[in-house]
Amino acid sequence: MKALAVAAMLTAIGAGLFLFWRHEERYPSTNDAYVSANIINVAAQVTGQVAEVPITENQPIKAGDLLFAIDETQFKASVDQARADLDSAIQQVQTISTQISAAEAAVNSAQSAFDTAKSNFERNKALYSDGDVAQVTLDQATTEFAQASARLTASQAALLALQSSVAAKQDNVLSARAQLEIAKADLDWTKVYAAADGWIANLTLRPGSAVAANAPQFSIVEASDWWVDANFKETALPRIRPGQPVTVQIDMLPGVTLTGKVASIGRGSGDTFSLLPSENASGNWVKVTRRFAVRVELDPTDVPLRVGGSSKVTVDTTVDQAEK
Repeated sequence: MKALAVAAMLTAIGAGLFLFWRHEERYPSTNDAYVSANIINVAAQVTGQVAEVPITENQPIKAGDLLFAIDETQFKASVDQARADLDSAIQQVQTISTQISAAEAAVNSAQSAFDTAKSNFERNKALYSDGDVAQVTLDQATTEFAQASARLTASQAALLALQSSVAAKQDNVLSARAQLEIAKADLDWTKVYAAADGWIANLTLRPGSAVAANAPQFSIVEASDWWVDANFKETALPRIRPGQPVTVQIDMLPGVTLTGKVASIGRGSGDTFSLLPSENASGNWVKVTRRFAVRVELDPTDVPLRVGGSSKVTVDTTVDQAEK
């Protein structure tokens, strides 16, 4: 009788272990799982002193809300200076353009005088060959032609010089206009706005603080997308496929069960990407089961999720999905 009881107990234990093994095979789970979300590192795009910080730690915010402002005094002065430089460059171009108009008129006048002197010279040259005019008349026509030619050359050179100068001044206008746009952008960047809905995190910034351009000051935990990074043992991966349904229990939310699906499976173990990966070629090697990250996409929920929350993830592998 005693032997039958022992045999029955052993049978029950064996059956329980078998059922547990079958359950774990079909519904693999892990406690090595943590809630994640997109985190935006907030930084100013200009260097300066903080004038205003209207937000507080853990405050919910909307996209477009003012996060902090930098003292804009020097940036306004830079805009004024850039605008003055642009006006000066434009004025210089206008002045030279007026001079070009006068120079073009001078070239036209010199060209007309040159054409007249040339025609007179050629006519007197022909008449002198026929003996119809004296040498002195030809000499006078030659002198007038040479003078007209010199004036035409000088007026053309002056026009070319002015045209070259106005091209350079126009480049100055383009440069001044670009500097003005940069100054305006810098002034706009003295106010830093939220890029997405979420919550303020890791805030230590205060008015009067000096900030450097592109240096992160605090973070925003985005409210849009939430997921769980679950680290499964490699022995549990053969049956896990993207698209399979998942249940998630979060330690800080007892009694709450969230749902989702497997989004992707990591192509490398966590150890592979660690700062000091294990040296498997060493002589004292011991086989250790590796863990691979499985990203779980959570279904929409209104529960208050928090980044880094510990979770338990269970995958229903009885719903087979072809791996993508």
